[in-house]
Amino acid sequence: MPAGATRASRVVSDFVALTKPRITFLLLITAVGSMFLASEGRPDPLLIALVVVSGYLAAGGANALNHGAERDIDQRMVRTRARPVAGGRVSKSQAYGFGILLNLAAFVILAALVNVLSGLLAVAGTLIYLFVYTKGLKRTTPQNIVIGGAAGAVPPLVGWAAVTGTVELPAIYLFAIIFLWTPPHFWALALLIKDDYARAGIPMLPVVATLAATKRQILVYTMILAVASATFVATGAVGWVYLVGAVGLGAGFIIRAVRLARDEGIEGARSLYLFSLLYLALLFGAVAADSLVYRYLVG
Repeated sequence: MPAGATRASRVVSDFVALTKPRITFLLLITAVGSMFLASEGRPDPLLIALVVVSGYLAAGGANALNHGAERDIDQRMVRTRARPVAGGRVSKSQAYGFGILLNLAAFVILAALVNVLSGLLAVAGTLIYLFVYTKGLKRTTPQNIVIGGAAGAVPPLVGWAAVTGTVELPAIYLFAIIFLWTPPHFWALALLIKDDYARAGIPMLPVVATLAATKRQILVYTMILAVASATFVATGAVGWVYLVGAVGLGAGFIIRAVRLARDEGIEGARSLYLFSLLYLALLFGAVAADSLVYRYLVG
């Protein structure tokens, strides 16, 4: 491969990395699951495509802005020092410009082809992530991820608004589920890279609290999440298919959180972290499956 082509490939790879594809795809699953629920069945495929594309642009743009804003932190952490901005391959101004461009594109697509509310919500998620979490809370309080987690909970609101043009109780409930999911998910990861956060001067819970206290908080939030997820059925928005999934997944989450709390070390943190990713994807898959079953039963 010619040197120019290799260089271009690396540049493309770096800009794709700015969007953090893996976590962005997980957020898209929550948006699409919400769309199935709002549609009481299968949404219009074109609408799904528009939300997925614009959702990736908005979330990816938010992540690019985060790369720029956290260059100094990333450079001090082993886990992140090789990222495009921290590694010096992409400048802060390029990351900011790229992130803004992606969010503008997301808003234009949603506002012009779907509805203005969905576009505003997508941009709101980016603003919360950048200004509330990244710039406002992350460097100042161990509760950063608790409050800042609202940014990652926005996609179900976008999906619901894309279908209905409004934000209603079921969408808010889905928002709350992700809001409650974020602390145990992120603190499990933080346990694994506690020294990295300490080196960067970030007051993540495992850095400022004891190991036992962190584990207790993970268990408490996990139990609240499991209960909240299961009681969603009481709203009438979902049925037995979702309930079975929510109860089974919640039990799996609690079992892993209890094991982590009982262990002296952090051996169970990786298992809990990985399961939390699977939990969210499968839970919103259950939301979609429940909606399809409902549509089939009612004709």
